[in-house]
Amino acid sequence: MPIEIKMPALSPTMTEGNLAKWLKQEGDDVAAGDIIAEIETDKATMEVEAVDEGRLGRILVNEGTEGVAVNAPIALLLEEGEDASALEAAASAVSSPEPAPPAAEPQPSPAAAPAPAPSAPAAPTPSKGNGQVQPAGAAGRIFASPLAKRMAALEGLDLGAIDGSGPHGRIVKADIERALRGGAGKAPAAQDRAPSAGPKAAAGVTDLAAPEEIPLTNMRKVIARRLTEAKQTIPHFYLTMDCELDALLALRKQLNGREEADYKLSVNDFVIKASALALKKVPMANVSFAGDKLLRYKSIDISVAVAIPDGLITPIVRKADKKGLGQISEEMKDLAARAKDGKLAPEEFQGGSFSISNLGMFGVKDFQAVINPPQACILAVGAGEQRPVIKDGAVSSATVMSCTLSIDHRAVDGALGAQLLRAFKSYIEDPLSMLL
Repeated sequence: MPIEIKMPALSPTMTEGNLAKWLKQEGDDVAAGDIIAEIETDKATMEVEAVDEGRLGRILVNEGTEGVAVNAPIALLLEEGEDASALEAAASAVSSPEPAPPAAEPQPSPAAAPAPAPSAPAAPTPSKGNGQVQPAGAAGRIFASPLAKRMAALEGLDLGAIDGSGPHGRIVKADIERALRGGAGKAPAAQDRAPSAGPKAAAGVTDLAAPEEIPLTNMRKVIARRLTEAKQTIPHFYLTMDCELDALLALRKQLNGREEADYKLSVNDFVIKASALALKKVPMANVSFAGDKLLRYKSIDISVAVAIPDGLITPIVRKADKKGLGQISEEMKDLAARAKDGKLAPEEFQGGSFSISNLGMFGVKDFQAVINPPQACILAVGAGEQRPVIKDGAVSSATVMSCTLSIDHRAVDGALGAQLLRAFKSYIEDPLSMLL
């Protein structure tokens, strides 16, 4: 019996994925460990390795297919000695997804149909070629690769006016590039889309301010779901402290100015190290809430929020308390670069025991970050700025950075959170102590 190759779960939050590309074709020999396909998840595009050996007998899901459920069969692998005739029985025994099944977006029955929402997916969609309008759904659905959709959205192209050259007429990158060269496929003006824009449009009044609709990426959907759950289910509270940075900035300048230095330390590198050492000093804050118990982590793994085009991701500096500033700096540069290219391995962004979100480089003075579950704390770091301070009864100036700790009150109480923030402040204001 042929072996089923199934859509893998490449992250804890993944329920479905897009089959971006097949790297093996039907008839190719496959060895365990071979890269056979690229899967687009909610976080990145990842390579999938074969687990078994054999010959790729049949591809059940074409590349470019979106919304393939985790554990759904995507191909059949013939074992050594198996004949291709075994494929027919195996293919009929599995419910393999079609390249772009209409069932993925079921339409409600007329009796149970809710009132129509004023959004573009329910609007009429022009069919290609004949210029007529047909209802959105299975008959009017436009099939395009994720990359083609993003390119079309950025360039303002109407996918309905572009002919696809991919499998089953799917619109691919080359079709978008051809449309751009030829000037075809420009999206209709806002007034042409007005009938689906709202009540005024329904009454025949042109709405020139109709908003542009941007489809959610898988990553944005997961961010929306997880952060909604975080704010609804986690009792947040917030503690803020101001940290003086002048000693840290002077030490950073001295270290970066050394001739033999092969690194360039950032303030964020010091923040990561200070957070890790503070957690080492206050270990009961390095926990997460797990229903009827707390999980205290033995390793101090710092997740650092990195902005990428589709949202954000949190690559992890593992055992940050045991690493020097130079090593932390090099790791973060590498992790951030690969995060923006979508090249992080799952273990490089899954897990972590504490998070840092630094918006200081954008000039943000202070803010409150949303906890990244199942972690119990996240530190929001603001910009360092010159502020008046009182020292020895006299007013002077200092570079001050406001830091706000968001805390899950189920796992960490106020006094414990204050101890953690005070320990962090002590390391930031006495940076030489981080080097001991």
